[in-house]
Amino acid sequence: MSAVNLTNVTVLDNPAPFPSPFQFEISYECLTPLKDDLEWKLIYVGSAEDETYDQLLESVLVGPVNVGNYRFVLQANPPDPSKIREEDIIGVTVLLLTCSYLGQEFVRVGYYVNNDYEDEQLREEPPPKVLIDKVQRNILSDKPRVTKFPINFYPENTEAAEEPPANDQPAKTDGNEEQLPTSPHHALDKEGP
Repeated sequence: MSAVNLTNVTVLDNPAPFPSPFQFEISYECLTPLKDDLEWKLIYVGSAEDETYDQLLESVLVGPVNVGNYRFVLQANPPDPSKIREEDIIGVTVLLLTCSYLGQEFVRVGYYVNNDYEDEQLREEPPPKVLIDKVQRNILSDKPRVTKFPINFYPENTEAAEEPPANDQPAKTDGNEEQLPTSPHHALDKEGP
């Protein structure tokens, strides 16, 4: 059983111009008090073929974490287009929202992002060089992918703790990956698998 459950993520200001900040309203519940902070990260995948183009847009520590329900807005600057290959700016990519405790990621929410020109003429006849100020970003917020990872929330008490995935192997997601409901607020199921 997880000590923290993500209960809702709402994408704010969407669609938006590419150079606009990202904003997510995040709600979660803590079932038992935690000694350390939670680390929330927002990562923009710059290229499907090469993770060196991924950009960490924001990393924040949230705490203390006592029993209860929490909500905050995570705001992050947009990705730096100069760090994305020109051919990867327009089209579909991925945005990852993750949460970790003691360096162990326990939940990941993935969103597809469609970047395209808002102007129909630019879409039909794209200029040779991307005009970033004319690109609109649309996060497909109705189809997020949530993956949960079992971690050890209490390393000092190994009998009652969950085991973390091995660092050198991909985490297993069998039965732990779920599609968020397509409600307007994208509420997450509070019951884990």
